[in-house]
Amino acid sequence: MMRLAALFLLFLASSAAAGTFNPVTYRLENGMQIVVVVDRRAPVVQHMVWYKVGAADEPPGKSGIAHFLEHLMFKGTSTVPPGEFSKIVARNGGRDNAFTSRDYTGYFQTVAADKLELVMRLESDRMANLTLAVEEVERERDVILEERRQRIENDPASILSEQMNAALYLAHPYRIPVIGWMHEMQGLDREDALAFYKAHYAPNNAILAVSGDVDPEAVRALAARYYGAIPAGEIAPRERLREPPQIAPRRVVLEDPRVKQPSFSRIYVSPSYATAEGRDAYALDVLGQILGNSRTGRLHRALVLGDGPAVAAGAWYQGDGFDSGSFGIGARPREGVTLQALEQGIDKVIAELLEKGVSDDELNLAKRGLIAGAVFARDSVGASARIFGEALTTGGSVEDVEAWPERIGAVAAEDVLAAARKVLDLRRSVTGSLLPKPTS
Repeated sequence: MMRLAALFLLFLASSAAAGTFNPVTYRLENGMQIVVVVDRRAPVVQHMVWYKVGAADEPPGKSGIAHFLEHLMFKGTSTVPPGEFSKIVARNGGRDNAFTSRDYTGYFQTVAADKLELVMRLESDRMANLTLAVEEVERERDVILEERRQRIENDPASILSEQMNAALYLAHPYRIPVIGWMHEMQGLDREDALAFYKAHYAPNNAILAVSGDVDPEAVRALAARYYGAIPAGEIAPRERLREPPQIAPRRVVLEDPRVKQPSFSRIYVSPSYATAEGRDAYALDVLGQILGNSRTGRLHRALVLGDGPAVAAGAWYQGDGFDSGSFGIGARPREGVTLQALEQGIDKVIAELLEKGVSDDELNLAKRGLIAGAVFARDSVGASARIFGEALTTGGSVEDVEAWPERIGAVAAEDVLAAARKVLDLRRSVTGSLLPKPTS
């Protein structure tokens, strides 16, 4: 068994050394970066435009404007009426959507390879020519207000997560929810949306990622025709409040009658891939596997298997932030087990790891799983475009993406222990308890 595992790791490492995606990349004269990943296994293309702007770049008092603008980008230009963008894509056999995060906003279409020019024309059009009627803006504002009610206010777990995140960051705008605070969302208007659009939506603040059955030079020519015709904008550098030193652990307790099963969660502020020193970010990804894997992780083995106090337990590392990342732990207790007892079990697992480190077997198993995930990502036509877009909008490079499997493979046990000791510090954490509210 060990011999087969070693051969598997060697295979994955050699595949990574050859290049995970082998992209072609270049820039247009207006500053727009293009990344193309060729995959000819199916006549399909994923076309994505990523803007280097997200919820953490919003003006004070205008929370939710990045997400609101994402919705409004479907409300038409001088040549494409409101609502027609997605209908045109659908009529041509494709699908499209968009998303907003703390650091970036993305728009994508998945279409047949011969429809790439169509979606490039549509997407470049709304990069430069968005028109917003007041009635369309007001109607869509009602949509996002209802979205907040459904996604956050009707879900106690989402309310707790939002409150914990607000407590995790003392000053940095990551503390503000991407969807926005309700009272600020209610005041967003057409002028707010257009101001944000003009300040951030320009080719020199965007990444075009295209993956699938394409020729890189043909993509270059199309991109030059449609995106290259748009002048570069005056994009101000990102200026965000800096997070002060965190010196005290915080707790958030939410009781809600809609809660059926209690849960425990904890989040630590951590470095991200963009801000970490040395191998810390890679080591934290490995640590997330060692602690949190749903079958082999330490938390699962210690707390779930046998007569353990939990029905589920896991951990994860979120390292995609432009300014910082986070490391999370979550668990649900068995019936009759208190959250206090569950927390004590989690703390015991963490204390043992911080004292003794990780074993070679744990380390190698975690690295194999992570590297395999990177290799298998090549099987999805859209995965590569997403991976490059996320990296390039949050401080990473094409070289970082290509070298990621190799760098994960180089993580040593002492790297994991050092990163764990830096990050798993209660003073830099928020602990959350979600509880049923007793009925009177």
